Formats: sequence, structure tokens, C-alpha cells
Amino acid sequence: MKPDTKYTKNGDINIAYQVFGSGPIDLVYIPGWVSNIDWMWACPELVSFLTELGKITRIILFDKRGTGLSDRVAELPTLEERMDDIRAVMDAVGSQKAVLFGHSEGGSVSALFAATYPNRTISLIAFGIFAKRIYAPDYPWAPTNEERQEVYDMIENSWGSGEMNLESLAPSKANDKVFMDWLANYFRSGASPSAAMILTKMNTEVDIINILGSIKVPTLILQRTHDIDVKIEEGRFIAERIEGAKFVEFEGSDHLFWTGNTKVILEEMKAFILKIRPKPVYEKRLWTIIVGRIMPSKANSPRHQKFIKQYVKEYRGNIVQYNTETFTATFEGPSRAVQCSMDLVDKIRDLNAQLTIGIHIKECLVGNPVNKEIEDFATLVFKKPIPNQILLTQTVKNLLVGTHVNFTPHKTIFETESGESLLLFIVTEKIRHTIEINKVDHNTMFQKDSFLEKVLQNIDDHLGNEHFGVEMLCREIGVSERQLQRKLKAITNKSPNKLICSVRLHRAKELILRQQSTIAEIAFQAGFSNPSYFSKCFKKEFSVSPSYFASGILNGYS
Repeated sequence: MKPDTKYTKNGDINIAYQVFGSGPIDLVYIPGWVSNIDWMWACPELVSFLTELGKITRIILFDKRGTGLSDRVAELPTLEERMDDIRAVMDAVGSQKAVLFGHSEGGSVSALFAATYPNRTISLIAFGIFAKRIYAPDYPWAPTNEERQEVYDMIENSWGSGEMNLESLAPSKANDKVFMDWLANYFRSGASPSAAMILTKMNTEVDIINILGSIKVPTLILQRTHDIDVKIEEGRFIAERIEGAKFVEFEGSDHLFWTGNTKVILEEMKAFILKIRPKPVYEKRLWTIIVGRIMPSKANSPRHQKFIKQYVKEYRGNIVQYNTETFTATFEGPSRAVQCSMDLVDKIRDLNAQLTIGIHIKECLVGNPVNKEIEDFATLVFKKPIPNQILLTQTVKNLLVGTHVNFTPHKTIFETESGESLLLFIVTEKIRHTIEINKVDHNTMFQKDSFLEKVLQNIDDHLGNEHFGVEMLCREIGVSERQLQRKLKAITNKSPNKLICSVRLHRAKELILRQQSTIAEIAFQAGFSNPSYFSKCFKKEFSVSPSYFASGILNGYS
């Protein structure tokens, strides 16, 4: 029997939810992509799965903002807003702690929630989870830009129809017309084409790799061996990076957990839930931390302190340190920290003083979040402070999906306590600033052509954005991918992807000639997320490794 649908508010957004089950443990199901909690009850297979799970848990279902029965949204939701939706539903039903069960994209948000709010999480279960949704050399299983564009085209042209290729999500049900009709209706009722596009583009930008090590709650990662949508390697990759995580691989190729060999999946989940004894209190959690310095130091008056404390509080932050020149504050998520920092810079500037701010995200003690890594980060940010500049680490940047904040790479790299190298970025708000290096002379690379010049200029403007690819380039210059492919082939004899890579490499070569940055720093500045992959591409383009090229410059030849 379908439970009643109720609503709770998160800010101005109404979130639809349902509660059922007779077990003593709360379980929140965070669905993947789009959902409709009413339509779930029209699928016997899903109803059977949830009903069995409801014998040992109290299940909390909800439609995330922008989907199903919840309010639609005009813009990409931030990951913090998504986490806040989970908290709002838990609060509405009086759930202090719950098992989080995330499917696909819902698993990514669940993982971030578990790291940020461990004391509200009994355990984490994820099925078909991904850490990133766009190809990178260090995460090669994710879709390429071209493959993501195919998804966008499908949403644009075939949403909710038989041409959505839904069979790939549940191959075992491909010939079951009743099920496939239900699945098409489920997606169609879960989101309009525009809402589906917004959510899909948000998924494309998701990157939770750097926070996986901060998850300390008991974790179960489930994956089917031949899942087409999310590769088995992704589940293994994630499980390896979560301390104590259990990884279970099942036969089959269905991405949906409620089709195929559901009995063994259900048994594994039930055994895990019943076995777990939740830790009473976690002493650490994931914090977003800002460090700020007021310039000049004599400008740090009680008036400035008042406004800093006021703005931090408005963004649900807490001041944890304050002295004559600097302050440190904690936030529950990165988007609030960044928005607060931008407001603070503007306000303090109006008061005839200036701020330099750094933002990092780190697992820290709940009561005392300032540790050696945060102190080292503050030292780096304040070493050569630039007025009104906001620097943030790559980990923070990766979690700012939906914030509309722009960045340019900074030449500095922050070395964490664990030995991880994090590139720093400068927040440029919504204004696109050009990286402060000379433009590549494109005429030395290709013949002069107005269309080509426009393409090259766009690549230049996004040089430091590792996610910039064919899809974004087409959108920027207003042509289809097919048109771009045809024109560039005729002009340069290169594909769009090869052209983007070539421009990046020529720019990197110029940077090496300037001898102002390390090879790793130049790789990041040129839009490569992996220095070793950059070196491989550089050698292929110029028949010499970047380090050998740099040593040649130092020895007087190039």
C-alpha cells in the first residue's frame, strides 16, 4: 500500500517525501538522476524490493529538488542544497540518524553527506556509485565529453520516449514491455526535459574523489560486473579510498538495483544493516574552512570584526579564531564559504580595508578544527597576500557545482599532510579574467581564419579549466558538434579534441620557456589534471619530454 505523500520545506523549496516500514532503524533512500515517489509504487519489482527492506527499517523516500513531486528549480542545485534536502526530510520525520542508501548519482551526494555529517549517518550503502562523471586520465572509466553530449542530445530530442535507450539501464528487462513503459513514464514524470538537462549537467560536474578518504562511517559499495552506465572499476576505485569499506560485486549488467538478481543484493544489504553497531559519536567531520587576513593590520577595528562575525553567522559559519590580523571560520559546505568570502571582501573594501582569503576543505575535529594542515594552508595564503583575492584548493573547487562561480588557476600548489598536491584557484566571481600570461600566437600554428580565431580564443579563455571540452566549445561559439568537426577538419586537419589538446600543449611550451613555474604547475595551468599524462602528451606533440625541454633551456638551447 502506497504511503501518504507529505511535504517539508528547505528554504523556499518544497520537498516531497514518504515514510513506511516497521523496522527500528531509519533508512533514507537517495535516488539516482530523477525520481517520482508516487510512480515508484507502480513498479512491482521496486515495490517488492522496498517492502522487504521495510521489514527491518523505517524507509524514508523523497524526490530531490527539481524532480518528481518536489518543486522545480531554475538553476543547478549546489551539492550543499542537495545535502540540506536530506537533512530537511530527516528533521521532518524526527530521524536523528539514518542509514543512507544512495543509487547512482544519489550515491555521490550520500557519500558527501556521510563525510560532512557522520553523527547523523549510521552507515552508507551505495549501488552503482560514481565519483566523477567526465573522463580524466586518473579516472578513465567516466564518459567522455562526446558521450555526455549524446546524453544531452537524447534529453533534448527524445525525453520520455522509446528512443531514450533505457534498455541499457536494465538489459534483463529489455523485452519486458510493461516494465520498459513504466520506466519511460517514471523518467517523464520525474522531470521535464529542461529539469532533466539541469540535473544531468550538474552530474557532469560532480567530483567527490578528494573527500572519499574523509568518510569514516561503515560503508557498503555494491556494483554489477557489467554495468554499462557506471563501470565496475568505478566502484572498486571508490571502495579502495574509503577506510574499511566493503565492496561487493554481483553478476549482471543492470544499473537498476531492483531488476536482475535482486535477491542477493537485498540479502547483502539486510545483513550489513543488521550487523552494524553505530558509533555513538564521531570526533571528526568534514569542514570547509576559511582563513582571512585583514590589510593593513591596523585596519582591524571592532567595526570590521563586527561585520566579519555577522557575515559568517549569516552563512551558517562559526568563527573559531580571531586575532589582530587574521581569523579562521568553519562552514558546513564550500558554496556558503565562497559566497560569504565574496561578500566579506566587498564589505571590508567599502570600509577602506582589504582582505585576502583562503578556503580549504578538510576532515578535522568537531570541537577544534584548526590543525597543522590548516595552519600550513594559512601560512601559504598569507605568505604573499594579494588584496581582495580569494584562493581555494582544488578539493573545494570540485565541490562547487551549481554555484556559478568562475576560477582561474593560481601558480601555487598546496602540499597536504598526506602528501597530496592540490592546485590553488583564484575566485573570479562571474567575471571571466584572462590568465596573466601572454597569448599564444595562433598564426604560428594554423593559417589565419576568422572562425578558427574565434575557436582558438575560446580555448585560450578556458585554458585552465580541465573540464573544458567539445561540448562547452560548441556552446560558446554557437555551432553543433558536427559543424565544428567538419570546419576544423577542413582548416586544421585536426579533430576538436586534438585541437584543444594542441593549444594547451603550445601554451605549456611557452610557460616552460618563461621558467617561472614547475612542470606540475604548468600542467595544471594548461588544463591538465594529471602531470604524468601531460608529460606523455607533451612528448607526443614535441618529441621531447617537458622536463628534458626545460633542462635544455637552462643549458642554453631549446
